[in-house]
Amino acid sequence: MLNNITDCEEGEGGPNSQGDGNPKESSPFINSSAASDAEKSQQYDGKNMALFEEEMDTSPMVSSLLSSLANYSNLPTGSKEHEEEEYNEEGARPSKKPVKAPQLGTLMGVYLPCIQNIFGVILFLRMTWMVGVGGVLGSFIIVFMCCSTTMLTAISMSAIATNGVVPAGGSYYMISRSLGPEFGGAVGICFYLGTTFAGAMYILGCIEILLIYIIPQAAIFQIEGLEGPEAEAALLNNMRVYGTIVLSFMSLVVFVGVKYVNKLALVFLACVILSILSVYAGVIKTAIDPPVFPVCLLGNRTLLSKGYDVCAKVIEIDNETVTTKLWMSFCDSESLNATCDEYFINNNVTEIQGIPGVMSGILAENLFGNYLEKGVILEKRGLVSDVDPDSPTISSNRYVLADISSFFTLLVGIYFPSVTGIMAGSNRSGDLRDAQKSIPIGTIAAITTTSTVYISSVVLFGACIEGVVLRDKFGEGVSGNLVIGTLAWPSPWVIVIGSFFSTCGAGLQSLTGAPRLLQAISRDGIIPFLRVFGHGKENGEPTWALLLTVSICEIGILIASLDSVAPILSMFFLMCYMFVNLACALQTLLRTPNWRPRFKFYHWALSFLGMSLCLSLMFICSWYYAIIAMGIATCIYKYIEFRGAEKEWGDGIRGISLSAARFALMRLEEGPPHTKNWRPQILVLLSVDAEQNVEQPRLLSLANQLKAGKGLTIVGTAVHGTFLDNHTEAQRADQSLRKLMETEKVKGFSQVVISSNLRDGTSHLIQLGGLGGLKHNTVMVSWPRNWKQPEFHQQFRNFIEVVRETTVASLALLVPKNISSYPSNGERFTEGHIDVWWIVHDGGMLMLLPFLLRQHKVWRKCKMRIFTVAQIDDNSIQMKKDLITFLYHLRIEAEVEVVEMLEGDISAYTYEKTLVMEQRSQILKQMHLTKNEKEREIQSITDSSRGSIRRKHPSKLRSQHSTEEGTSLAEKPEEESVAVSNSKQVQLIHSKNASTPTSPTSPTSPTSPTSPAGGAATWTDNKGADKGRNLLAGNQESGRDLFNMKPNQTDVRRMHTAMRLNEVITKKSKEAKLVLLNMPGPPKNRVGNENYMEFLEVLTEGLNRVLLVRGGGREVITIYS
Repeated sequence: MLNNITDCEEGEGGPNSQGDGNPKESSPFINSSAASDAEKSQQYDGKNMALFEEEMDTSPMVSSLLSSLANYSNLPTGSKEHEEEEYNEEGARPSKKPVKAPQLGTLMGVYLPCIQNIFGVILFLRMTWMVGVGGVLGSFIIVFMCCSTTMLTAISMSAIATNGVVPAGGSYYMISRSLGPEFGGAVGICFYLGTTFAGAMYILGCIEILLIYIIPQAAIFQIEGLEGPEAEAALLNNMRVYGTIVLSFMSLVVFVGVKYVNKLALVFLACVILSILSVYAGVIKTAIDPPVFPVCLLGNRTLLSKGYDVCAKVIEIDNETVTTKLWMSFCDSESLNATCDEYFINNNVTEIQGIPGVMSGILAENLFGNYLEKGVILEKRGLVSDVDPDSPTISSNRYVLADISSFFTLLVGIYFPSVTGIMAGSNRSGDLRDAQKSIPIGTIAAITTTSTVYISSVVLFGACIEGVVLRDKFGEGVSGNLVIGTLAWPSPWVIVIGSFFSTCGAGLQSLTGAPRLLQAISRDGIIPFLRVFGHGKENGEPTWALLLTVSICEIGILIASLDSVAPILSMFFLMCYMFVNLACALQTLLRTPNWRPRFKFYHWALSFLGMSLCLSLMFICSWYYAIIAMGIATCIYKYIEFRGAEKEWGDGIRGISLSAARFALMRLEEGPPHTKNWRPQILVLLSVDAEQNVEQPRLLSLANQLKAGKGLTIVGTAVHGTFLDNHTEAQRADQSLRKLMETEKVKGFSQVVISSNLRDGTSHLIQLGGLGGLKHNTVMVSWPRNWKQPEFHQQFRNFIEVVRETTVASLALLVPKNISSYPSNGERFTEGHIDVWWIVHDGGMLMLLPFLLRQHKVWRKCKMRIFTVAQIDDNSIQMKKDLITFLYHLRIEAEVEVVEMLEGDISAYTYEKTLVMEQRSQILKQMHLTKNEKEREIQSITDSSRGSIRRKHPSKLRSQHSTEEGTSLAEKPEEESVAVSNSKQVQLIHSKNASTPTSPTSPTSPTSPTSPAGGAATWTDNKGADKGRNLLAGNQESGRDLFNMKPNQTDVRRMHTAMRLNEVITKKSKEAKLVLLNMPGPPKNRVGNENYMEFLEVLTEGLNRVLLVRGGGREVITIYS
């Protein structure tokens, strides 16, 4: 029944292996030897391999590889080490004796161990009862279902076991390496629990044989004279006391002498085989001379054999009628005139043969089932009895009663443990001379043999034994004999003694194998809290695992009922077999290149059929036990998934994930997502320093807060250089990104690009990030710091190119300013506001981002406020009502405020600020930025001019501006009128396209010129640009003329708008925790790059945290469900 795992003590690890997350399998392949360089050079000298000598360290010669493979052995550890340790302690030899190569063949290594483990207690104690209650047909169906399940599982197991070397560890190793650590750990624990409860079942069977059939007088709690529940309770208490004693003794034997358990295995096997042969011999004998086992019936009711001495009411002695012991059982006195039980008076006593023989034709009577309720009297079919339905049944303790209520599913649960044990061969794989040949042949032959025995037993029991005897579970009607023993030849004691030793041996095997299985799981390190059970004695004995096994086994002993324990272990074994079939089916369907079993007679349909049978039998046996077992496995699975060590075993679940990912990606390619399904998939652009450390880690914090820890995030960076020369730096950068992502709990992927130009590298990330339909739709890049300083000029140029490229690619853009002041994931805002300044429509991006942020615990308690700007011609009251209605339909809670921007004059300060901005821009164009001295000269000129403006008082500036208007502006009344008429304009973006949110970071990389973004909103109209170019072209002869130039009126208006908006935003949102603002688009040409940065700087001046947002050109939020 149980899977003998005696030889799998260490699992995949050696005696000193630890659960450190590394694979424990020894390997004869690459880099497995530690030869010195000198040895290697000698090894390859003169071998005509000069062409490959530089790669010999990583690619060994074929001859050395084949030699390693030929000498590779994977001996099991544990029991052998224990024996060797004791051998050495005895002083037989001072040094450890060499480990012999495995020599076991199919017969001794697989076939006989499987036979020993499959045959067991259920065959001897419950098989006859199952045939009597379920009938020959019903029992045949049960046996056929269970044997078919194990046969299909054996086929799947043979395919897995022959797909490479299977180290000691048996089913746990096969499942974990085929389905991954999560499934492997969950099923391994279930298999361990099943093996442990199997030990309890065998011990209970051993005690049942001892107290009922061998030494009934040894009962501590006497059953004689007790009836009903009291007798049942006494029996269970005896089982608990003796079971605990036997369990303690067996655990002591396992602890101190495992080698004796192994050596006695053949003795126990001999007992099993002799017992079965004696049954077949008895069947043959019944055809010639049936044994005499009389059964006494009153009417059609079966009487207890201990309740009578003669099967008669009265007997004749010397012509005198004398009452018998049976009379006294039903009457109040010995007198013939005594008052007796009415049923006793109305029915005759008859005696029938309990074993009528195989030729008697009793098979027809036993063909169909006879399920009984608890306490019902066993009755013989076909006999008529006179029963008064109104009279109560008294003296029921004189009849043989059903001890439990029986039904078909109960029989399945009780019987299934008798077909377990098919893993015994695979558990001994390290002992086998040729495991890939022996395991399939030996296992399938053993299952065929045992199935034949079981099916023939069902038919023969039904054909030889009377039905009332079959249903008599404890042989109470046949003088207390074991029912199967009544059929045995030459004596019932052959079966009794044989089954007793068989159950003792099976219990010892369970207590030997289960701790080693637990130790193998513990040393794999996949379940952290079990690691303590991976330790043991110096010779590898799993001491702590044995203690836990004994404790769990004691639970089964305390249940005390064999019929209650059997369904429990059936659940765990069925779950194990189900996942063996699943593993084979998945490997076959996925067609992984490494799936090349030597055993060819398998098919995925057979594996799925076996898996379906296992699942069906689980719920047939007991639906609530099945749910509990699956719940335990699920909990272990989730625990390993979240807390366990990460393992890569090339398992099938990874293959499923790959196939599912491919399928999903192909589906995503079918079209863009609907607005309702749109979510920010963020490409975070980070920069790294010379040591490949991330410079803006808070960008990932913001990305995590936007995603609430969910969704796709791609974190990318560019490394300067070439792929051949800088691959190591790229790997370090990738490790830095992964480490930061793990710290910030960002779920996503890292991507590092090596490019000779960092600007190109960033562009490649934007273009090529993601795969298929799973691409980013939003880019997050940080605001370039110190962009006004000459050494950082390339940074802001790169930044503007990123803005242009995202616009062309229809990607949303998020630019957090002052990113260092943003909160980390561990901070919490207990109050405050997230302010949204909705100036132009961006597809709903500004509405969606605060909603996403407030899902995260950092921003959860912040309230949302939405501000929008009303022009002089707008109805601000109606705008507010419409906005409230819009937010209501969007299901977004926020305060709404409409800010009126009245037209105002352009101040002299704005005029001169714009002039200085353009002067600085022109200086940068005239001078070569590649020389340090010229950079310092530009900076000095710029600083002096800016300082002169700062020293001027704003009121004086206004008066100076009014006097200048008569000269400079009067010469161009047309331009003045344009400036005044356009002072009403507040919009910063004229683009109709706006869209999605995301969160990236800024690349501090040099830019290479790219084509201007088409369709983007622009700061410079053609008219203004032409005038500016003409003006500048006329003044390029002398640097002094720069300070006599006049500012472009378009730039003046935009500076005016930026300053007015900044004034309003600062007034309303100075204390806000975060301000979200529409980000204006860059100029179509690159002439105004510096001016663009200056406008954005002025727009966000005085604000602590600002998130500039550009949409991606599509709607991202909808009012519809």
